Amino acid sequence: MNLEEAQRDMQRAYYDGATGLIASASAWFAATLATCLSTPRAAIGVLLFGGMLIFPVSVLLSKALGRSGRHAKNNPLNSLAIAGTVWMLLAIPIAYGASLYRLEWFFPAMLMTIGGRYLTFPTLYGVRLYWICGGALAASGIVLVAIQSTSHVGALAGALIEFGFGAAIFARARANAARQSAPTDAARLAASAMNGSGST
Repeated sequence: MNLEEAQRDMQRAYYDGATGLIASASAWFAATLATCLSTPRAAIGVLLFGGMLIFPVSVLLSKALGRSGRHAKNNPLNSLAIAGTVWMLLAIPIAYGASLYRLEWFFPAMLMTIGGRYLTFPTLYGVRLYWICGGALAASGIVLVAIQSTSHVGALAGALIEFGFGAAIFARARANAARQSAPTDAARLAASAMNGSGST
């Protein structure tokens, strides 16, 4: 399996990664609600707990949308996906440590952490839009620290950015799937027409 085949396998399984973005955005939205209805410290717990659910929820979404939600066992990009996840998990304590110094720094630190992880996705899925997505998340984290933003703004920024890019990548994946199925549909119609004419 070469790189392009591996990327296509990942695209087919997880809708170009769009379902993961949407699941992650949902966790950020939940954290945003927690900052408004409870406390920023509680919102940190909500985001961390929601983060644990991102992959299983993304798999369920992928399956609900007609994808397998599972890549091939021999896909060489599996190791990159695991490495990116481990790197993110190891960076979370840094974000939490920052929150012990200044509570409102947690969400910007997580934006930069997750943004860095998304920079591996252009290789993982072959979708260049992830360069912009990762850059936007990381840049927003830096800006939020610079302007001394509140926690609810930081959480909302993550939700809006991820949902926006998730929607864009989802639309891109659907358009690509439609283009790929068009020749097959045309061939099927042609074969049906030939069979019909042969039977008369």
